[in-house]
Amino acid sequence: MKDRIFKFIDSSVPLLVELETELTKRPAVSPDSGGQGELDKCLFLESWLRSHGIGQLERYDAPDSRAAGGIRPNLIATLPGGDATLPGGDASAPGDGGRLWIMSHLDVVPPGEASLWEQDPWRLVERQGGTGPGGKALGRRIIGRGVEDNQQGLCSSVLAALALNSAGVRPRRTVKLLFAADEENGSAYGIAWLVKNHRGLFRRDDAALIPDGGDSAGASIEIAEKNLIWARFTTKGKQAHGSRPDQGANAFLAASELALALHNGLSEKFPARDPLFEPDYSTFQPTKKEANVPNINTIPGEDVFCMDMRILPRYPVSEVLAEVDRIKSGVESKYGVQVSYTTPQRMESLPTSAEAPLVRALSRCIEEVYQVKTRPVGIGGGTVGAYLRNEGIDSAVWCRIDETAHQPNEYALIDNILGDAKVMALLMCSP
Repeated sequence: MKDRIFKFIDSSVPLLVELETELTKRPAVSPDSGGQGELDKCLFLESWLRSHGIGQLERYDAPDSRAAGGIRPNLIATLPGGDATLPGGDASAPGDGGRLWIMSHLDVVPPGEASLWEQDPWRLVERQGGTGPGGKALGRRIIGRGVEDNQQGLCSSVLAALALNSAGVRPRRTVKLLFAADEENGSAYGIAWLVKNHRGLFRRDDAALIPDGGDSAGASIEIAEKNLIWARFTTKGKQAHGSRPDQGANAFLAASELALALHNGLSEKFPARDPLFEPDYSTFQPTKKEANVPNINTIPGEDVFCMDMRILPRYPVSEVLAEVDRIKSGVESKYGVQVSYTTPQRMESLPTSAEAPLVRALSRCIEEVYQVKTRPVGIGGGTVGAYLRNEGIDSAVWCRIDETAHQPNEYALIDNILGDAKVMALLMCSP
């Protein structure tokens, strides 16, 4: 069985290049980034899957008047489970308990500065040779916006499904391939919308693989994320002439002290370390600074800056925000200003156990295909896995990638796509 599945995957390079080419030529850029969304790409993928024998498809369209068709599509392909030919199989089992989700996303980021690309970013090209990160010798690869993020994971999951169909094998349990919208801009029209508006779609005994992060060896299985706060602080004082600070309240000066007080004070208040993460501590970083006054000799009466906070899961977001409020009050009193803030993003994520059946099965499949010893890791960046973990669903983020996402000349290695497809196929067949 395994030999038949792997043989199909190894022979599927032309099919893979065809699929990646067609996906790449359909820019699925969010309206938030000036695009029209994912509809054209989704319609193509839906048709392509049907034409290749994957016909159990469902669409869940989130309304968005800014996007083409007024929607942001989420597509699900189902492979019914329960095959007595597999190890541990039971001919009487429906295979619908404890379903396996493999979730990739349809949307991509804009290409960025056009002059940095060696070709049209929406036209896939193939290359052989050259060097990658750290001087690594590169094999056959495809180049174009989205080919790695997240079309690599998308195509690997599709190839795995086609390989099982070609070999006449049903997965041990039902498999759901989810092609989601809006991952690049916060998932409000993707997984977050699905979880909120379709409560019965996911079950607590499900498990989810998200092939959207990893390393070049394929060794890292992400099982936990830091809690996330993006905060935008607005400080209001009193504008005055630069020569008469006594007649004003310098919002910029107060905001500068607030940024430092938050960075230092929050780091001291929440000092724990956890070796699962890199860095292994919580981070509280001032980031974006907005313009205030246009001339040098005016003391600003309003100032705006932002912070990016990545917090170890042991610290609830509510505790961090309570300390933010305490520090903010001290600055307000000292400078005679008023400070308000919003949180454009705020997310807490439960971890998946390193001993969860999903993680152990995935580790075995990776080691069989790639001959590498895996390790569980935590990350500071947010993924869609957080939404599923918070629903009680064990989730792992994994793939073997060179991490060229969002870069000019983004590429994906053919060997990675095929290898990841083999890992997914084995995982689909795992009891």
